[in-house]
Amino acid sequence: MSSKRGVLNTCLTPREELPKQLVLGTGLIGWSLVLLIWVTFSVTEIVPKMFLPSPLDVFDAGVRMAKNGSLAVHIWASFQVVIIGFFISSIVAVPLGLMMGSFRIVQAFLEPLVNFMRYLPVTSFVPLFILWIGIGLEQRVTVIIFGVFFQQLVMIADIARGVPKDLMQAAYTLGASRREVMTHVIAPASLPGVLDTLRVTIGWAWTYLVVAELVAASSGLGYISLKAMRGFQVDIIFLAIMIIGLLGLITDQFFRVLRKRLGSWDS
Repeated sequence: MSSKRGVLNTCLTPREELPKQLVLGTGLIGWSLVLLIWVTFSVTEIVPKMFLPSPLDVFDAGVRMAKNGSLAVHIWASFQVVIIGFFISSIVAVPLGLMMGSFRIVQAFLEPLVNFMRYLPVTSFVPLFILWIGIGLEQRVTVIIFGVFFQQLVMIADIARGVPKDLMQAAYTLGASRREVMTHVIAPASLPGVLDTLRVTIGWAWTYLVVAELVAASSGLGYISLKAMRGFQVDIIFLAIMIIGLLGLITDQFFRVLRKRLGSWDS
């Protein structure tokens, strides 16, 4: 009885570590409840089957597409768009964001423009990107870049701005140059926050995937969703949504592990 009370107290204590078995079991219960609700609604036809396919229908659709080889092609096309767009955005946004958060002159120059651009709807730029860039991988990658770059910039700048000045003053006292303060103090101190930002924004990159593949795409998970909608193939729409969610979860866990390994000192 006392052990149960101890576990309960641990669960109700903010930021308290929990046993791995308890975390895993709780997660499985959550997924099981979602699956149970889905099966109940689809099998009993509380929601008509034409609007809500059963998990088995979605699985069968995935098996059909996997057998003819089309599923792997569409997954790779979407994965390629997201990863390339996210990589290009991040490789520019990280150093620029650190500079924006460290130097007032860079902040004064970029902040008004960045704060304006990050509120513009990505979908409204899709026709322009097609006119400017054309139809193809480049256009879809540009949508991903536009969707995440300005958000990354603001978040990383805030992280760099939050580095304690005491650390910088201590480095100056020990004879460090301004460049060394940037590379040996601000950048390392910002690393955990930067990795958290990348983890959050890659989720946004996956949400912009359907927008990127909405027009003039010939492959990808967003493309098959749109095509399935025209044919009222709801099982394929659900399949595409679930695969996007699964790929997003995999990339999220990648950054989570990377954060633990490279920034464990800040946990």
